Amino acid sequence: MFQNSLFNQLPEKIDFNLPDADVVLYNNFFSANESNLLFNSLKTSIKWQQDKIKFYGKEFIIPRLTALYGDEDKRYSYSGIHMHPHQWTHDLNCIKNKIETIANVKFTTCLLNYYRNGNDSMNWHQDNEKELGENPIIASVTFGETRTFQLKHITKTNLKRVDIPLQHGSFLLMQGSTQHFWKHKIPKTKKQISSRINLTFRVIKNQN
Repeated sequence: MFQNSLFNQLPEKIDFNLPDADVVLYNNFFSANESNLLFNSLKTSIKWQQDKIKFYGKEFIIPRLTALYGDEDKRYSYSGIHMHPHQWTHDLNCIKNKIETIANVKFTTCLLNYYRNGNDSMNWHQDNEKELGENPIIASVTFGETRTFQLKHITKTNLKRVDIPLQHGSFLLMQGSTQHFWKHKIPKTKKQISSRINLTFRVIKNQN
């Protein structure tokens, strides 16, 4: 699926130079053709589910669909949700192999989110679960509709919120101390927009 071509648009690298963070965006990391094929394939082949979380004693339906894929022994938990990974698919392995050339790490797990429309979202959070270890590396790949990815420093309130449009075929790499000092979210939008699939690759440490 992934072939180099003189006609493919080269990735655009943007280093955000944020304090207490290491955040780099690669636009057009996947070509338009690759991105279209992968979006359509992931939409129908991934085993999507819709989970519920408890907040102050009340149960809420998560406003997006999710799925976990990865190495067999790499379970993952967040917000009280405990997930066991499905086996890697061909598509996910192709994506993983390509981003690993930039991240310089072998990812063990991929948490996928399917935002069906503008009502689907993700609230402020950090990817700092204990399974991810110290200074987690998070590699985020987007296919489909462009959505705004927001970053906010936890303690330095004088810093402005950072808004990053994550486009079709983009690759966002967050590493270093980013998850210790910055929260991120995907806000809702009232615009009539189509769906987006986001893949966040992680390294789950050894578990008991």
